[in-house]
Amino acid sequence: MTTTGVTLRLLDKADKEILRLPRAVKGAIYDFQHKFKENPQLRGLRLKQLEGHDRLWSARVNDEYRVLLLRLADTDWLIVSVKHRKEAYEKLDRLSYGINRITGGIEYVDLQIVEESVLRRAAAPGPAAEPAPAPAPAPVPLFAAFSDEQLTDLGVAGPLVPVVRTLTTEDQLLGLAEYAPQLTAEVLLALHDGASYDAVLEQITSPVSVPDPVDTDDFRAAAERPATMVTTTDEALREALEGGDFGRWKVFLHPTQSRLVEREYSGPARVGGGPGTGKTIVALHRVKHLVDRLPPGRNKPVLLTTYNKNLAADLRSRLLQLGGEKLLARVEISHVDQLALRVVREAEPGSAKQTLDESQALREWRAMLDELGETGWDVQFLHDEWSQVILGQAVVSRTEYFRARRAGRGKNIARAERAEIWQLAERFTQRLDRLGRQTWEQVAERAARLEMDRERRIQNVERQREEAGGLDNIHLQAGSAGWLRHRFQHIVVDEAQDLRAAHWKLLRAMAPRAANDIFLVGDTHQRIYGNQVTLGSLGVHIRGRSAKLTLSYRTTRQILGSALGVLSGESFDDLDGSSEDLAGYRSVLTGSLPQLHGCDDWESEQESIAALLADWIALPTPPGQIAVCVPTNAMASELAYTLLAHKGIKAVEIGPEGPRGDEGVHIGTMFRFKGLEYQRMVIAGVRDGLVPREAVTRLRNADAVRYRRELQRARSLLFVAATRSRDSLAIFWHSRPSPFLEPLMRLPA
Repeated sequence: MTTTGVTLRLLDKADKEILRLPRAVKGAIYDFQHKFKENPQLRGLRLKQLEGHDRLWSARVNDEYRVLLLRLADTDWLIVSVKHRKEAYEKLDRLSYGINRITGGIEYVDLQIVEESVLRRAAAPGPAAEPAPAPAPAPVPLFAAFSDEQLTDLGVAGPLVPVVRTLTTEDQLLGLAEYAPQLTAEVLLALHDGASYDAVLEQITSPVSVPDPVDTDDFRAAAERPATMVTTTDEALREALEGGDFGRWKVFLHPTQSRLVEREYSGPARVGGGPGTGKTIVALHRVKHLVDRLPPGRNKPVLLTTYNKNLAADLRSRLLQLGGEKLLARVEISHVDQLALRVVREAEPGSAKQTLDESQALREWRAMLDELGETGWDVQFLHDEWSQVILGQAVVSRTEYFRARRAGRGKNIARAERAEIWQLAERFTQRLDRLGRQTWEQVAERAARLEMDRERRIQNVERQREEAGGLDNIHLQAGSAGWLRHRFQHIVVDEAQDLRAAHWKLLRAMAPRAANDIFLVGDTHQRIYGNQVTLGSLGVHIRGRSAKLTLSYRTTRQILGSALGVLSGESFDDLDGSSEDLAGYRSVLTGSLPQLHGCDDWESEQESIAALLADWIALPTPPGQIAVCVPTNAMASELAYTLLAHKGIKAVEIGPEGPRGDEGVHIGTMFRFKGLEYQRMVIAGVRDGLVPREAVTRLRNADAVRYRRELQRARSLLFVAATRSRDSLAIFWHSRPSPFLEPLMRLPA
């Protein structure tokens, strides 16, 4: 007799086990779940209750593998593990499962595997040492300062507390963390890193705890809570098994991430966090959440935007994976400069101006100063003053410029100097007009003005409607014959730290000032373009609606610690005038420390890099999962030639549109790696004079404020590059190493 209405869920821990299995076994598991949901009692499935357990059952996947399932209710089942048949029925008393009384989520622990992992770490050989003159004192347990009650109050799984009491080294802790429930691992690693009980309670436990008392016997209710990360649909299961990292992200969101995605915000909201913490994933799920709540329609009331074309293309691809064409049909996806250009072209349809990037604009500045015989001003300074102060604050007259704030712009300039700068800026604007050219900064400023004017007209209409007792007059949008309204209902911004002030004015005017209007994700530690803004002054008020993600899913603790060392001594803002740090930023992944390689010259450095890449490819690592980043385009081209000529290693250079080809090691400048990630990574040419550039060093005495700002940008750029790697990181230099590497060179080998 066929059973109907059977629900089969997959626990995220089981998903991670399955991903390591051979492809044929994954296929067998996919077939198994179909058969099980059709009829769990099929003879070939051999469903049976395990001895000594009231809820734990096993079923046959194929001749070699068995699934372990929790029976949540009569027709509701949860896959918690997949084991080889020889291991499935051994030491059943070491299998533990229950409901965490803090999070209300289901936790499954194989104590045998956890204890073996801890013991392996304890037995791992260390460096050779001289015979000790006397017996060493007994090691102090890592968590001796915390009671059992404190640990469980923080969310540590109860069955693991006795194992936790045996831990005396970080290696043992990492062995436990590999197989423990995620909250247990997060709590223990944070405590070990020096966080206080209160800090862990506030930053890690409270965000995932449930407000009401938990019934630790109600497994059906527990399965529905965010803390039990499960999937039930056939499509979601297939994505989890075959979709790689992003396939998992489509299905399994950390409870903290889920809450940020689904929360109601009374206005603009911001999510921060270090690299690899899932900010972009949260942004994508937020877009889907907003679209799911829309009434039926054919318009695109949700905007998803970011800083550049590469990232926008990646967001489009991921959103398509997340929700298909149906989701894409309701979302406008555009990088912010493209969006601004569209607004300007709508208003000025006859304009055919060529748009210049920063390097082209600097060449025009230089040419103009040469023609004028002007030698007293630095070209970069003038361009930044014009784009960040004059255009950034929409300054339209010399009088306004005299009053304009120049926070963060470096040296003070007198009134006479401002007059001279204003005159040069006017000449530069006229020059561009005469040549039929414009900069992206000009486009953004013009678009912001247009949209702000549109917003004022909308507000006037609403005011007139209120005065008329709610009655409408017909107000047509100029040039479109459509009703005058905001372009979007919701706006989601990725990599928010890199947008300019004019961008924020543009976006603020594009959506009504209402609940869930603007949702932004970003990390100022990764600001590599120097566009420092205070959102509140631009009408984007995020105070009281900010949250931070702290758990890195991308890279190991060792690489993470080294990357944080690059930022040592710097302070960063939170996009709203206050400071922000990466306190509590951590990873539960473990690996080896970054390799540091000093060479005599650039030629020998290239040879050493080629030898290391050959070793990585021989492991084997797919070339497309290996990357090399360098400080300049010339170094990228030269190294690509050397790799092919000396080792036969094909290198694919990363350009403005992304990698220029499908096969080969990826290579490019540090700027090109924003938003990318690789299994293994080389950062080359990290020498003094290149990282940071000599031009930055020369600012030390000429302009102390600008020097500090440019130094911070250079550190952030190296930080971004270092955190692109998941497993292995190697850093090379020739001559003198960059001063940014000093904290890394002090780490134990």
